[in-house]
Amino acid sequence: MMKTMTVPSALSEKERLVLDLIVEHYLEGGKPVSSGRVAQKKRQVGSPATVRAIMASLEERGYLVQPHTSAGRVPTDLGLRAYVNHLFTASLSRQAGAPASVEELDTGRADFGALLVQASKILAEESDNLGFVISPHISRIRFHHLRFIKVSAEKVMVILVTPFHMVLTEIVESLAPFTQLELDRSSQYLNQNFQGKTLIAVRDILLQELPKYRAKYEALINKLLTLVRASVRDEEGESRIILQGTSRLLSKAELFDMEKLKTLFESFEEKANLTRLLSDFISLDRVKVLIGSELNAPNIADCSLILSHYGTSTQVLGSLGIIGPKRIPYEKIIPLVDSVAQRLSRAIARVGNEVPL
Repeated sequence: MMKTMTVPSALSEKERLVLDLIVEHYLEGGKPVSSGRVAQKKRQVGSPATVRAIMASLEERGYLVQPHTSAGRVPTDLGLRAYVNHLFTASLSRQAGAPASVEELDTGRADFGALLVQASKILAEESDNLGFVISPHISRIRFHHLRFIKVSAEKVMVILVTPFHMVLTEIVESLAPFTQLELDRSSQYLNQNFQGKTLIAVRDILLQELPKYRAKYEALINKLLTLVRASVRDEEGESRIILQGTSRLLSKAELFDMEKLKTLFESFEEKANLTRLLSDFISLDRVKVLIGSELNAPNIADCSLILSHYGTSTQVLGSLGIIGPKRIPYEKIIPLVDSVAQRLSRAIARVGNEVPL
């Protein structure tokens, strides 16, 4: 289960300033930060002796750790969490400064898949880390119009037009043979009776309704159920993940335990497992940040995950975000993920307004 660390107690203004300075120096250089460095940077926090006392207090409360006796301090996951919490409001309030590539996220195409690929590419390139987008399974999207096309004796193409006027397709295998006439009638029945619902909802309703039609329409309803079930058969594990920038993490090997990095990339190869892992973290928060141990997954304990969701005004369609080292520039990454999520949602809405059915 996902857990976000709770900061144990309020920090004074000076403690907050010292912690923020240590985190910022650490994120930039990756080395322990000394009291002299902090005092030199911000004289208002006091002398090096005063700073040392504050750092000792922060260490005692779990925000900092001293790697070696003679070294300065580095932030713990709790220290990073306190820094991110303090940073959050300011980061999300920045409307200016979104990269040009985000503003250019293509709104002129009705190809849902291409938009998601473009979004994941922007996330990877602008963050110099791993960008991902999770798209929903076709069975989880409400349909405005649905059509079935016979591809072969055992395969049927599902063409789903969303309420936001994008077209999604999927090939499913059906155990029951269909003629194209039967498929056309099935499409017509579903469009007339279930417009605005998901295929999962349709399946559940048909299962409930079957006893009412057992005498006269059992064969027809059973056959239609076979087709709908084929469309939603793997609904639990079939969300798709689009990854961009895996090579960017390889170039940061010094920020990871190499064995954990190897396991991480093995997870990337097992995309279904990675999708399930990331789906556990989906949240309706505008942006969610999970740091190290909060991920509750040993193979990504050296990572941070920054994610958001995208969709329409009536339905969350999926999530997107960035996976990178804990030493990631949160001040830049948080608004980046937020702006891509909002821009992608606007692109989907705009296509819906511009593309006629």
